[in-house]
Amino acid sequence: MTLSLRRKIYLLLGWMLLISVPAILLLTHTAMFPLISLNSSQAEGLYWLTSSGTAPFGVLTVLVLLGLCFRQISKAHFLPLFITVSISMVSTLALNQFLKPYFSEPRPNAQLLHQQQLLNINEFYQLAPAQRKPVINHAVNQFTTDPHNLQLSPLIASHWRNEVGFAFPSGHTLFAVTLSMVMSYFLLLSGQYLLPSLLCLWSLGMGFSRMLLGMHWSQDVLASTVIGGLIGLACIWGMNRCWPRLATLIATLTNTKPLTTP
Repeated sequence: MTLSLRRKIYLLLGWMLLISVPAILLLTHTAMFPLISLNSSQAEGLYWLTSSGTAPFGVLTVLVLLGLCFRQISKAHFLPLFITVSISMVSTLALNQFLKPYFSEPRPNAQLLHQQQLLNINEFYQLAPAQRKPVINHAVNQFTTDPHNLQLSPLIASHWRNEVGFAFPSGHTLFAVTLSMVMSYFLLLSGQYLLPSLLCLWSLGMGFSRMLLGMHWSQDVLASTVIGGLIGLACIWGMNRCWPRLATLIATLTNTKPLTTP
């Protein structure tokens, strides 16, 4: 299950593109929030994009993409793809749960509410997650009643109320990049280029949506893109090393012929 050199370059160039965008924003000190009107159809479109990486919609995203991969890649590659996706998703979830409280970085929207003296972020993040929701709900309500403040659509206001965790890293970006790297690898093995390109654009859009909606800083998206790519590559490498033995084990347990990959 080894890619040709051209396909390896294609995969790595896609990852480098994803890394370069938040890196440029960070190096140029370009703030993405507040950059757009959050009371617009554009903001709501970004909300639905970001929802593709939010539970429970994230599960549906994985299932839909697996269905597309099932139709486009060889059947011999689908089982290792499924296993690799499963391992990589569990890895990203566990790492995200560990890193967020470790770095304890406030979100941009929480920082804005703090600057407006509507939220004390030091006290806010010391509360348990369940206790943060009524606090930020009150702060958002006060923020939206002032016509001089940034106006929020009902969807965006609801999103602000529900996102009470820390900023670093961006779990949505971590999810999107890891999933895209793993699926793109197996799609490229089968000679598919369109869906890997679309997955790259989806991951890029995910990072932008998190920054533009006030959920993450550029360094959050940059770190998540690097980490997500490394997790994806590590899981791919591990599957390539383990697949011959794993295929034999599966064949033994199911009393079938070993599933070989072309």
